[in-house]
Amino acid sequence: MLSDRLCQEADFMGHNKKGFTLIELLIAITILAIIVALSADTFRVVLKQAGQEAGIVSTQIDNLIGLNMLSDDIEHAGYGLPESFKSAISYSEATTSPASTYNSAPSNVPKAFAVGNNTGYNGSDYLVIRSTMIGTNNACTKWTYITNEQKPVPKSWGATNKDLNNGNRVIVIKPAKDIYSKNELIVDSDGNFFTSFSSTAFPADFSPQNPSEKYIIYGVDANTDLRMPFNRADYYINRPTSGMPSRCAPNTGILYKTTINQSGGGSNYLQVFDCVADMQVIFGLDNNEDGVLDTYSDDITSLSAVNIKKRVKEVRVYILTHEGNKDNDYTYPSGTITIGEFDKGHDFNLTSTIGSGWQNYKWKQRILVLKPKDL
Repeated sequence: MLSDRLCQEADFMGHNKKGFTLIELLIAITILAIIVALSADTFRVVLKQAGQEAGIVSTQIDNLIGLNMLSDDIEHAGYGLPESFKSAISYSEATTSPASTYNSAPSNVPKAFAVGNNTGYNGSDYLVIRSTMIGTNNACTKWTYITNEQKPVPKSWGATNKDLNNGNRVIVIKPAKDIYSKNELIVDSDGNFFTSFSSTAFPADFSPQNPSEKYIIYGVDANTDLRMPFNRADYYINRPTSGMPSRCAPNTGILYKTTINQSGGGSNYLQVFDCVADMQVIFGLDNNEDGVLDTYSDDITSLSAVNIKKRVKEVRVYILTHEGNKDNDYTYPSGTITIGEFDKGHDFNLTSTIGSGWQNYKWKQRILVLKPKDL
């Protein structure tokens, strides 16, 4: 029995020594190669999709910040603006084109809004916003008041983030006392329309002269003499000669916000967001001034400063841009996009304006609907 068992084990061991044939090895290697190739292709697809999604998320974050800035500026258009002057003044505004095209200077009452309809890059609009608080300094967000009984000491709020600092450049407004009067910019006997703030000795020429009168003091600039009795920001699209992000589609530009310097009238440039093809602005108007919006217009050039204050009830901004990078596996469904509503704005032709590869971008029209709070 022992000899039989040894023979069986010998046969079993001898059979195992046979191993795999060459054909079996080739089949196994081929299957392994196919699995590796499929895994590599899947990984490449996942990696590409991850890159596209990361680009889209980054674009959305940048756009959200920019849109919030634009929204805030529009909602506060007109803040601190005078409706009339105590006496004639002469002031300066922007010194370079295209900003100078939209000046209210040298002597007109400033308009809260101005717009260049289809005058910009790719036929886009040019938007001008005026208010005292639209500047880039801490003083422009602060205000206080002074009464005839309190002079020469203005009201103090008791908080450093609210109180104006001595030396801040300010304008002074005599508020309208009824529906038949206007907010009046105080001008001294020398024609100066601004003064320097003092918490203890505010200038007599800029203080109330009659009992029970109250003047509003608006901060405009921290320490620079004013060339204009307000601050101003312009929004428009331009394509720089260099430095355009490589991910942007051909013939798109950058949406800029520029603030006009009180010193010199030059511009400070801020990139709001990239890869912008078009911007259109439409105003909701109450033309009969009954308090109800009754029409829409994309051109308010003919409206006076007072008309704009009374009639503009809504501002709509339409911005055409794209999300993420170019994606050769994606096809945008239409070669034309209507930018705007109510038969205003225009049709943007992607095929002719953007050119080759237009269809491989995820085009997005962003719409802001805003109601100005300070007109």
